[in-house]
Amino acid sequence: MIGNRPDGWVGIEEIGCLTGLGDETRTAESLLQGKVVLRLLPALGDGAGDPVPLALCRDWTETQPPRWYPEIRELGARIPDAPWGNPGFPVFVSSSNFGVGSMLAYRRTGDPAHLDHATPSDCVDRIAALFHWGPDRTVLSHACVSAHLALEQARLALLGGAKKALVFSFDFLSPFVAGGFHALKILNQGFPAPYEVRPEGSIGLGDGAAFAVLTPGSAPYRLSPASLANEMWHFTGNNPDGSGYRSIGDWLRSAAAPARPWIKGHGTGTLEAGRLEAESLQTLLPDSPLVSWKGSIGHTLGSCGLVEAAIAVASLRLGTIPGTVGTTSTCFSPNVATRPFDPEPYDGVLLLANAFGGAHAAAFLCHEN
Repeated sequence: MIGNRPDGWVGIEEIGCLTGLGDETRTAESLLQGKVVLRLLPALGDGAGDPVPLALCRDWTETQPPRWYPEIRELGARIPDAPWGNPGFPVFVSSSNFGVGSMLAYRRTGDPAHLDHATPSDCVDRIAALFHWGPDRTVLSHACVSAHLALEQARLALLGGAKKALVFSFDFLSPFVAGGFHALKILNQGFPAPYEVRPEGSIGLGDGAAFAVLTPGSAPYRLSPASLANEMWHFTGNNPDGSGYRSIGDWLRSAAAPARPWIKGHGTGTLEAGRLEAESLQTLLPDSPLVSWKGSIGHTLGSCGLVEAAIAVASLRLGTIPGTVGTTSTCFSPNVATRPFDPEPYDGVLLLANAFGGAHAAAFLCHEN
C-alpha cells in the first residue's frame, strides 16, 4: 500500500494552473459565480475571420518571444525548487499546439526569429532553458488527452524509482489553431453549452497552462493509475455506439476505484460526443454528478486534463464544486450538475479527457486521509 491507497497511486505535492480567469483559485471562484471569460473575437486575428468564442490571457498578436511567455514565467515561478530534468527528477511536457502560432507568424511576417519556437522540440528546449531544466525531459502530444498521458508517464517514472516528477502542460491559442477548429465548423459564433440538448453544437477555445509535482510519498492529494484507450474509429469522431466511452467500465469496477466520485467531464459543447459521454456516465456512475467548465474558460486543448485537475483541487480547497457553466436547458442525462455542490458526500473526483479519433483518458484524484 502507498499511504491509504493501493499500490500504483502517487501523491500530488503541488498543482497549479493559469486560465483566462487567472490562477486556479481565482478560476474556481469565478466558476462558482458562473462567470464566462469567453468572448467573440475574429478567428484569424487582426480583425480577420468570423467572430468565435475565445478565452485569452492577453491579446494574441504574435510577438517574439511568443506573447505567452509572461504566463509561462508566472506559472514557472510557482514550481518548487528541485533539480528538474536531472537524475531522479524527470520532467514531462505536454501540449497539443506548442509554438505552432509562431510558424504562422513567420509565414505572415517573414521574420525568422519566430522559427525559434515553431517546432515542438525547439519550443520545449527554450522553455527548458528558461527554467534551467536538465536533459531528462519527455515531450508528449496526443490532442486533448496529452496532459493525462504526461501524468501517467510521470506516475510510472515514480514507480520506477524517480524521487519526484514534474508535469508541465501548456496550450496558448493562435489564429492557426482557431482557424483550424473554425474550418471544422465546431468553433462557430455559438457559445458552448456542455451536455445541453440543442439544435447545433459549438465549442470555445481558451488559453491554459498548468503544472503538477508528483511524489511517491505522502502528499495532500493522490492520483490513481490511468485508464487509457483509443477507438481508432475516425480521424475526428467517436464510434456512435458509445463503446469508447464505456471502455472505462472494467477500470471503474477495480478495487482501487473510489466508491462514489464526482466527475470532472470533458464536455466541450459538441453534440454527439457530449451525448455519448453524459449517457455513458449515467449508466456507469448514476449517483455521480457530472460537470464541465469549458463553457466558461473554453477548451484548453491538450492541457485541459491538467488545467482542470488544478481547478478541481482548488474547488475542493474552497469546499464547493462549480457546476457546469453555460448550460441552462435540458441536458442529455440527469447526472449533469448545473449548479455548485458540496464535495463532502463524495470520496474522490474522476478526471476525464477525450480526444480526436476516439482517444479516452481517465484518472482518479482523492484527498489523502
